[in-house]
Amino acid sequence: MATEIIERPQVATTTPTRKPRKHSQTLGARMKKNWQLYLLLAVPLIWLAIFAYWPMYGAIIAFKDYNVIDGILGSRWVGLKHFERFTESYQFWRLIKNTLILHGYELLVTFPLPIILALGLNLARRRWYRRSVQMITYAPHFISTVVVVGLIVVLVDPNTGVLNQFLGLFGVGPVEVLSNPDWFRHLYVWSAAWQTMGFSAIIYLAALTSVSPEQHEAAIVDGASRLRRVWHVDLPAIRPVAVILLILNIGSIMSVGFEKVLLLQNPLNLQSSEVIDTYVYKLGFVSQIPQFSYAAAIGLFRSLIGLVLLVVANSLARRFAKSSLW
Repeated sequence: MATEIIERPQVATTTPTRKPRKHSQTLGARMKKNWQLYLLLAVPLIWLAIFAYWPMYGAIIAFKDYNVIDGILGSRWVGLKHFERFTESYQFWRLIKNTLILHGYELLVTFPLPIILALGLNLARRRWYRRSVQMITYAPHFISTVVVVGLIVVLVDPNTGVLNQFLGLFGVGPVEVLSNPDWFRHLYVWSAAWQTMGFSAIIYLAALTSVSPEQHEAAIVDGASRLRRVWHVDLPAIRPVAVILLILNIGSIMSVGFEKVLLLQNPLNLQSSEVIDTYVYKLGFVSQIPQFSYAAAIGLFRSLIGLVLLVVANSLARRFAKSSLW
């Protein structure tokens, strides 16, 4: 009886060759190889450590009765005494109200204007016109705050100011603008809008460059008007950037432009111009007996409120706008 021989296929015993694994370089080797980049990175890190993180050590004087002789560590610990003093002070609600109203008014005006300007420049067809408007609008950003306040003082001067001379043509008497508390917020906010609108619009113009021309072409084919294209194509493109900037502005709602407020401030408009920043400055440096601990406590209180607002705004943006800082 013949036996059948079944030939089995031979299985290759050779294993696939593996590529040699690259050894990861150590941090020292990478720093030695790219020392130029690390040297450039060291400059802002050193600045941040000296001017942003090292001063945090002095924040503990908010919990002490600080005096120069005993120093920061040697001063007597008083806990939350200065915080309670501020919350019970008659100045507390006035400072909070002035700060919130001034920054809220500024946010309401200066946040949408750069978006409107960027959308308008993006729709402009003539290149020379777009560049001219952009240059004229962002040039005031490079003017110092002191010069801007000087211009405001000259323009609204009751005797020689352009504003009062123009009103005099209609028989209106000279208006004391700087000494009127009702005018202070308008001067501060609209001068800030004039100074920052053009430069802030650059961020949104950069975001609009990411919009594909094919989306506009498809919208035109579908019969969308120019306003519809702005609403459905351009605005969604800049929404993430706008949300992030809005979160940052809300986080700084307890802090306003200190230099500008102080320069525009005078004894006659303190009712609406006295904010937390100027009050802290006067307590710590201008008063006859400097109250360093009390001023530090007020400044720390302001920073904590700003941190809480930043976290809340970020959470709301992540939930509703699907965009956030973290």
